[in-house]
Amino acid sequence: MQRLRLLCLHGYHGNKQILRQQMDPLFHGLEVDCAQVDAPSIAEGDFGWWHGNFTSYREGFRGWQRTRDWLAQVFVGEPRFDGVFGFSQGAALVGLLPGMRAPDGRPTEGTPLSFDFAIAVGGFRSRAPEHEPLFAARAGYQLPSLHIMGTSDRIVPAADSRVLAQQFTSPVVLEHAGSHVIPGTPSIRAKVVEFLQEMADRRDSAQFTAQELK
Repeated sequence: MQRLRLLCLHGYHGNKQILRQQMDPLFHGLEVDCAQVDAPSIAEGDFGWWHGNFTSYREGFRGWQRTRDWLAQVFVGEPRFDGVFGFSQGAALVGLLPGMRAPDGRPTEGTPLSFDFAIAVGGFRSRAPEHEPLFAARAGYQLPSLHIMGTSDRIVPAADSRVLAQQFTSPVVLEHAGSHVIPGTPSIRAKVVEFLQEMADRRDSAQFTAQELK
């Protein structure tokens, strides 16, 4: 069976190396190919997926178009990403990607992304005006999603993560007692493994059906 392939997105002050270390307690030993990537800002001496004034986005917002254009190119490559994973601001970005997703799997200029599920850890719903049209693209959010949040998280409170989860049509919500981390507790790992196995089974069943129809 082909392993699932995940595009993995780091937090605001992070990078792909930091994210790899943060993900290890949860993903170590799992049969998943995790492709951690740097935000395009890092190559320009910047950081994060976008910047905003968190009191009022209308007073300052930049970097989103750079990230959007970059993502459209990343998803052109092969092999295809089955799903997307994000932590912190990366999870907020995961919350935006379905608005750029082609629900029928046929990318267009307006919906250049194709993937089948989403995992957000410590995520939040962006309040930037530029992102509202993405959230309005409801068809893109009709996909399986897993949302992991810490009840002791003081950086992104669990309540904010639940708001993001509600954007999706059928979210699976997992809570842990920790703070703003990617947890590796046995109970969380077991649920993540269960979710990923279901995603693999769905993909393989769809591929088998497609081959039969040829």
